[in-house]
Amino acid sequence: MSDPIDEFSFLPEQAAEAGIEATPPRGERLVLPLPGGRTLSALRYSPADAPAAPPLVTFLHGAGLNAHTWDTTILALGLPALAIDLPGHGDSSWRDDLAYVGRVLAPDVAAGMDAWTDAPQLLVGQSLGGLTAAAVAASRPDLVRELVVIDITPGVDASAGPSQIRDFFAGPVDWASRDELVDRAIAFRLGGGTRRKVERGVYFNSRVRPDGRVEWKHHFAHLANAASAAAAAEAEPESANGPAPAAPHPPASPPVDGPDAVAAVLGESGWEDLAAVAAPTTLIRGDRGYVTEADAEEFLRRVPAASVVTVSSGHNVQEEIPLELGGRLRTQAENA
Repeated sequence: MSDPIDEFSFLPEQAAEAGIEATPPRGERLVLPLPGGRTLSALRYSPADAPAAPPLVTFLHGAGLNAHTWDTTILALGLPALAIDLPGHGDSSWRDDLAYVGRVLAPDVAAGMDAWTDAPQLLVGQSLGGLTAAAVAASRPDLVRELVVIDITPGVDASAGPSQIRDFFAGPVDWASRDELVDRAIAFRLGGGTRRKVERGVYFNSRVRPDGRVEWKHHFAHLANAASAAAAAEAEPESANGPAPAAPHPPASPPVDGPDAVAAVLGESGWEDLAAVAAPTTLIRGDRGYVTEADAEEFLRRVPAASVVTVSSGHNVQEEIPLELGGRLRTQAENA
């Protein structure tokens, strides 16, 4: 796949694939300086006939993804929107403390919403983005008028569905070409169904280093690889010459202590955040996703005022059924 003119050049193609006849929105890359020299990056989408319209809906993606995962959903939404690259993902800075959990990420997201929105948002988060959205809604209720959490609860079994993410990113962190990444994503049945969709996703989620090798943009792959290498080194039996040397860690990817990077995003603090959310809350779960019926029942037990909607999808609802999701969110935004 040849490189596009800019990162929004794919929008007409995505709209045509989805059968959306409306003129694609105007896209803009935003960057916000954060304390400690870090930056937060986001995409703002404005209707072609109202380029100054402020966002009504803000989106937070899942672990290992980036803001562009929402492109087709936002095309179907047809409303001004903001999609934020979570810290450690997309064009946002990596965290030196490796703390990729909702409560830690929430202040950065809130800073972005303060800077880039001018009214309480319909805040939509998928997977890690859903837990982060709950933490934002709990700590900054002034920013959120309604919360939608997609295919995640704090009680999801990290050794079940989420292990797919860990296994996918535990391989090499650099590759000879993006085609190799595309092949790997297809082998794991990730990326939206067609090779063309996977190619777009890989383009947005990777970068070419000065040495010509391709690497993942997000920190999760590097952490998963480091954890996998450390575990392999510990399991290596000692030889006659002493212990086998530890596998080197990728640059800027120190070893992970304690739970792996995927399991670490789940925990009791997520339930506490959800219990503190005052805004109307909806859980959307895919019937083939990570949230089981038992998880959904526990969600309702802990958050009894919330609603649960089950859709025909896997974990990445925004990529598998973007038209249905965009239409549903548009109705929620317009009826608020």
